[in-house]
Amino acid sequence: MTNPLPPLNAVRAFAVAARHQSFSLAAEELHVSHSAVSRHVKLLEEHLGVLLFERRIRQSVLTPVGQRFYEQVSAGLSQIANAAAALKQHASLPTVKINVRPSFAMLWLTPRLADFIAQHPDINPQVITQTQAPDHVRDGFDIVIRRGRDDWAPAIEARALFDDKLLLVAAPSLIERQVLENLTSLSRHTLLTAKARREDWHNWAMHFGQTQSATQVTRQFDHMHRVLEAAVDGQGIALCPTSLLGTHLSSGRLICPLPELRMPLPRYYYGVAPDATAQTRVFVEWLFARIAQEAALVL
Repeated sequence: MTNPLPPLNAVRAFAVAARHQSFSLAAEELHVSHSAVSRHVKLLEEHLGVLLFERRIRQSVLTPVGQRFYEQVSAGLSQIANAAAALKQHASLPTVKINVRPSFAMLWLTPRLADFIAQHPDINPQVITQTQAPDHVRDGFDIVIRRGRDDWAPAIEARALFDDKLLLVAAPSLIERQVLENLTSLSRHTLLTAKARREDWHNWAMHFGQTQSATQVTRQFDHMHRVLEAAVDGQGIALCPTSLLGTHLSSGRLICPLPELRMPLPRYYYGVAPDATAQTRVFVEWLFARIAQEAALVL
């Protein structure tokens, strides 16, 4: 059970009075009356059940227990002040607003942002997730990333970012129980899909000259990260773009049972706002450097 906090305004008044060893000087710093400081300290003493100050003529001296309490309280207040200052400093940094779809944010962008922040601590990246077609006038982003070039606002030039492919993934335990030897044996499995990618299985079958059975068991989820969670749990086979797999393959949580069957997908594009800032250009440079670094690791 969490211990109840003492009255925080009273704690602050006590800390200032303890530092000055004077209620009058504390009142001046806090811009309140002497009696207000005295009331706060008395309230805190009643709450704690101890005497914090020994009242003398023109001076208030900490008792031994008051001194110990002040040492701990002042450290805590300093920690709060430092945390607030760091937060304010971060909030005042120049920002880059990045508009992406939710699954791309969760599975591709967010895990990599720590690297950008480490390299550029003077820039604050803000991720805006959105499923509808981006509009700079309405949404106010600095950079947008989407698959394909459909429905882009005329003012935003779509530029190629990276290619992508669709592949089968499943939990190792599921494939051990029920071997997947070829596309025909998919009929024995539950197929997992995301609402925004519900045509993937049909397009996949057509691409490899197969037909999807009308009796095929499928499960649909709202977002791709839910599909991957279900796949890791062994609930079925998923089709997933390589861009959204994250560390699922490298960690062994998922495997690709038919690695030779990879279907090309529309590539990702990015666009920058017409009034792009210097920070946006820095982010774009980092983006391409990160993509090139990861491509080199795969090779």
